[in-house]
Parts: sequence; C-alpha cells; structure tokens
Amino acid sequence: MNPETNSLKKVKALAGAELSVGARLGYVALLLVAAAMTTVMVSLWFTEPSLPIRTQAAFGVMTLIGVGWCALAVWALRARRPLFARDRVIAGGMAVTFTSLFAAAGLAAVIVAGSPAAYGTFATGLLMLSIAISVFIGARRRFAALMAKRAALELALVRLVP
Repeated sequence: MNPETNSLKKVKALAGAELSVGARLGYVALLLVAAAMTTVMVSLWFTEPSLPIRTQAAFGVMTLIGVGWCALAVWALRARRPLFARDRVIAGGMAVTFTSLFAAAGLAAVIVAGSPAAYGTFATGLLMLSIAISVFIGARRRFAALMAKRAALELALVRLVP
C-alpha cells in the first residue's frame, strides 16, 4: 500500500469518528445531573404555590438553566460526527450566560439587602463568572485550532485524491 492511500484512509477514519467513550459518559452524567436538578426545581416550584413571586421567578430561571444543560447533553449525545470542540464553545457560552445571571442576582441582593450573605453571593458570582469566561475563551481557542487543523487535513485530502 502506498503512503498516499494509507494517509487517505487515516483522514477518512478521522472524519468518520464519533465521540469518545469518555466524552459520551461525561455527557450522560451531565444529562442525569441536569435532569435531576431540574426535576427537583420543578417539584419544589409546583408544590409550593404560596412562595413569593421573586422565589418563583428564581425557580423558573433555574428550571430553564437545567433544561438548557439537558438540551446540550442530548445534542452532543445524538451527534454522529466529531464535534470539533463546538460543544465546548456552546457550553462555555451557556456557563458565561448563567453565571452572569447569578452575579446579577447577587448584585441585586447587595443593593436590596446589603447583608454580608448578599456580598458573599455577589463575590461568588463574580468568581464563577471569571472562571466561566476563561473556560469560554479556552474553548474558542481550541475550536479555532481544530478548525485550522481540519482545513489543513481537507486540503491534504484534496491533494491526495486524483
């Protein structure tokens, strides 16, 4: 077998690859945890109708967050091709959005209550937001690197095909 045919088979095998077992298990774990958290939130929300409006709104937002994580996990598990870190970029964007909401709620608590717990909540939100932003930036860089590598492989494949 000549080297060009061998390289062509390797590129085709890479292109047809699926998520690794570790990645699949991670997404199954994410789906289970997010579904459990969402179930608890919805159960609390619907069994306590006398809760204040702001508490009900918080339960609604947390339910939407849980549904969002479930949707990401299902999408990644259903994918039958390499995701090229696209899932990490989406997850990073979701994390930035959700931690921004948390930090904003902490800031609102500081403004309204001004208690030490409110300041702690706001500080925790800012810490989580900074971590989410750094993860998101790293995911975007990884995605860009993989897309550049994919483009180079596609170019090599075009050159190999007669």
